[in-house]
Amino acid sequence: MVVYPYNTKFIDLPGDCKIAYIDEGKGERTLLFIHGLANYALVWKNNIDYLKQYYRCIAIDLPGNGLSDKNEHDFSMRFFAECVYEFIKAMNLKDPVVIGHSMGGHIAMTLAIAHPLCLSKLVLCAPAGLEEFTSFDKTLYYSTIHLYDFVSSEEHTLRHTIENSFYHHKHQGESIVKDLVAIMKTYKLNYYRKMIESCIKGMLEEPVLDKISSITTPTLVMFGKHDALIPNRLLHHTTPEHIAKTGVQKLTNGKLEMISNCGHFLQLEKTDEVNRHIIMYLEEK
Repeated sequence: MVVYPYNTKFIDLPGDCKIAYIDEGKGERTLLFIHGLANYALVWKNNIDYLKQYYRCIAIDLPGNGLSDKNEHDFSMRFFAECVYEFIKAMNLKDPVVIGHSMGGHIAMTLAIAHPLCLSKLVLCAPAGLEEFTSFDKTLYYSTIHLYDFVSSEEHTLRHTIENSFYHHKHQGESIVKDLVAIMKTYKLNYYRKMIESCIKGMLEEPVLDKISSITTPTLVMFGKHDALIPNRLLHHTTPEHIAKTGVQKLTNGKLEMISNCGHFLQLEKTDEVNRHIIMYLEEK
């Protein structure tokens, strides 16, 4: 049983969703943190521990993840975005700043496109959704996933992904791996794999790159210069900076910060720098 180092709360939402969340700190502004694929709220622990001095910090476990429900859902990006929207309404959050990492960034952009009036600013940390995938890319990616699943256990795949999310100090992910493996063992047979496959399908089949020009919400995008997950190394021979710049150029009101000596988990690997950029961006007039 994984126990979070915060008072963990729960809320029931429409669609048979029971969401676990952390609610720390006080302030005029609320920061709402969304984790990435197969992760949990504690990937934001370092940020919350500091930022709660200045803001109310809420981090959720998406449905099917962490301590939230393990019910049957379609796990599309639109499904997750609607859950976040319902959470914002149920919690009566006024103009929150939505902060998403990786798949959480994709979800945050989907939310901003569908419900632009429910948030005040976006902060995207190494967001999925800025990389284009052709039909051929998708076919190859799906076949690769199935081949990798055949030769690798779910625990090994999880550990490999987390470790590759760091540029230096891969041991930083050890506590995350330990927690997520313990959570994984609470899933029903095949539930975890089905959820992962549905999430990946959602990211591939629900692109936002061609829609983000409609996002008028001020948006800060941060990427680690040595991100090993974005772009997909198998399919795209380019750089994280190219992906980031191409995406931010499409935003109506976007700003980009590239973080040196940093991988995919920038909020953990470069916590102080990420926190500083968040505060500076939120305090801009």
